[in-house]
Amino acid sequence: MAALLVAFLGGKTGRWRVRRMDPVSGQGLEAVAFVEIVEGLAASPANGAGPWTTESAWVLRGATSNERYVTRAEHDTLVARQEPVGRAASTRAALIPIRKSERWWELAQDERRRIFEERSRHVAQGVGYLPAIARRLHHSRDLGEPFDFLTWFEFAPADEERFDELLDRLRSTEEWLYVEREIDLRLELADGLESG
Repeated sequence: MAALLVAFLGGKTGRWRVRRMDPVSGQGLEAVAFVEIVEGLAASPANGAGPWTTESAWVLRGATSNERYVTRAEHDTLVARQEPVGRAASTRAALIPIRKSERWWELAQDERRRIFEERSRHVAQGVGYLPAIARRLHHSRDLGEPFDFLTWFEFAPADEERFDELLDRLRSTEEWLYVEREIDLRLELADGLESG
């Protein structure tokens, strides 16, 4: 999979209206009314001459990348069940930036895999909520960003309760003992709404 650079822009305008912003762990983000998503070269800081660079309260960048911690069987299951973001019925979304502790990053890859899947069952739990919940993971740590991951979820309004259930399950696992900063932003598609 080719990496895709993505910037999430929090400000006064955007395609997604913020319904709420909840700091789960650590410091929150400045409150904003909307989030815009910019992809590709336009999301690069070098190409950030557009008005959004000065009009945004914050810009979070990440890049899609290859999967980590999954086996071939888990990968095949995800590919078979997961649908892409951008579905017409998915008018609700969640942006969840996460930073894990240095203690997590000091672990070897196989140790992180044991915690991530063998003990916390991150993938196994998530598969049960597909295809209703679509997700796209963005890696930020190697870009020098304040978060390690930016996870973007989309779903229909009727599926938000199940999404909350998934989050509760994941947050109760051993893996989440290593999360030191997390914010839960809930959004709705702003098409037809006043956005500025």
